[in-house]
Amino acid sequence: MKILVAIKQVPVRDSPLRVNAAGNWIAEDDLSFEINEPDAYALEEALQLKEKHSGEVIAICAGPARAQQTIREALAKGADRAIHIETGNLAAFDTLGIAKLLAAEAGSESPDLILTGLQSDDLGYGQTGVVLAELMGLPHSTIIMQVEVKGSAIRVKRELEDGWFQHISMPLPAVLTIQSGINKLRYATLMGIKKAKTKEIRRVSAAAPAEPTVRIEKIYAPQKAKQAQIFSGDPKTAAAALVEKLKFEARVL
Repeated sequence: MKILVAIKQVPVRDSPLRVNAAGNWIAEDDLSFEINEPDAYALEEALQLKEKHSGEVIAICAGPARAQQTIREALAKGADRAIHIETGNLAAFDTLGIAKLLAAEAGSESPDLILTGLQSDDLGYGQTGVVLAELMGLPHSTIIMQVEVKGSAIRVKRELEDGWFQHISMPLPAVLTIQSGINKLRYATLMGIKKAKTKEIRRVSAAAPAEPTVRIEKIYAPQKAKQAQIFSGDPKTAAAALVEKLKFEARVL
């Protein structure tokens, strides 16, 4: 069973963030980076499926040269080989652009299953896996909590709202977006880290980005403000005024 796992390198979660000079993204010069957490769960699910059914796990990542660190981590955890789509300006690609880059390489690999994380920790669109499936003409399902391989098909468990779940049977090949928490993440062993140095990373240059269909115009830190208001009158009158404020201004009631 050949499983392709799309991973992304994102800033470390507790990094201090600053808006860049253009005002349309964060300044990345002094940041540390790590594998996107939902993608780490997708990788873990792929490795467990490989252990049960044998086969091959291929990590695919689009990004600049520093993404090699994240790719090596995936290899150290157990991925067999990797594909690095090299681009120095990942921010120039919107979701559709990224999905096209992944689809071009995934098509040449002809995997039985493609896994992505549910969403990225930086942008959080939650669309790349779905758009990738549409571009490749493959069945797909999202928010996956369990995957069972049944011959040439799979049965998946989807997380819905209020503790409800949905079970779906799908033919292979297919695309799944994996929910965080589906499994316990493994650590890379010392032997895995050593082996990762000898595993194949196929490097391909990203195609020039097309005109994006979606772009970030501006990002900014929320303004911090403190405001206090004292209600005069007797307790009953003050309480009524407070309830009115909470209902119609704060809108929390």
